[in-house]
Amino acid sequence: MLRLFSPAKINLFLRVVSKRSDGYHHLSSVFQTITLGDTLTIECTAGEQDELTCTDPTLPTDASNLILKATALFRRKTGSSQHFKIHLIKRIPTEAGLGGGSSNAATTLWACNQLAQTYVPLAELKQWGSEIGSDIPFFFSQGTAYCTGRGENVYHLPAFPQQSVWIVKPTEGLSTPEVYRRLNLTVPVPEQTVQRDLDAFLSGSLPHFNDLEKPAFEMKPELKQLKTNLMERGFKTVVMSGSGSAFFCLGEGQPLTAPHLDCFSVHFTHRILKDWYQEPSLNSSLDIHA
Repeated sequence: MLRLFSPAKINLFLRVVSKRSDGYHHLSSVFQTITLGDTLTIECTAGEQDELTCTDPTLPTDASNLILKATALFRRKTGSSQHFKIHLIKRIPTEAGLGGGSSNAATTLWACNQLAQTYVPLAELKQWGSEIGSDIPFFFSQGTAYCTGRGENVYHLPAFPQQSVWIVKPTEGLSTPEVYRRLNLTVPVPEQTVQRDLDAFLSGSLPHFNDLEKPAFEMKPELKQLKTNLMERGFKTVVMSGSGSAFFCLGEGQPLTAPHLDCFSVHFTHRILKDWYQEPSLNSSLDIHA
């Protein structure tokens, strides 16, 4: 049996470069794993089907869940007949832009590889994961990476200096496909502009940003007001992660407390080489459910 931490991610910057012929978009983004995460307990079973249970009764536990898509993918790629019993302790909010489902799938692939003793190289697991989710390959990095394409092209970056982060998630989420549909991208961003933005961000001369904020704010104007309110609370940086609706807040500010907000005090985290992400101690992050 394995008990594994499945971390959330934030997009420290996100540039939408162009629309692809398959309906997806080319991205340029810096991803970072954080200490907000789920816990998966995974063990082999003698049964002829996988079993998935979850602490969140609203989440589907059938074949539509990325965890079970990952176990099916693992068997298809390896030829293994092994099935698994999995329990998910869910902490990452859904429809938040925090990559919870993708993280769960990557964690599952890593666990299946260990339990079945197939020892497929990490690079190959990463490639497999891209077949069922664009963000899955990132979680096989060491936790800080530059991602392009749909997100499946992952390039290692040195770890950023440790800092405290507040995650603020409104109760209501956002649909990723709908946010992208509302993105008015008529002209592709030139390659030299993409490289310039990356270089400027890594050098500290370009602030955090997210091209998906504009369509998200058009869908839900209250998100724009929430960002303004958080900036007024003293944070240096307030940026939506992914397609939202969660924001990450950097600096010495204080989060809002309101019935419709969940707030999480977190830090950056990283995967240990040749191992998986370590579960933070219970007192290393503070959840405020106001």
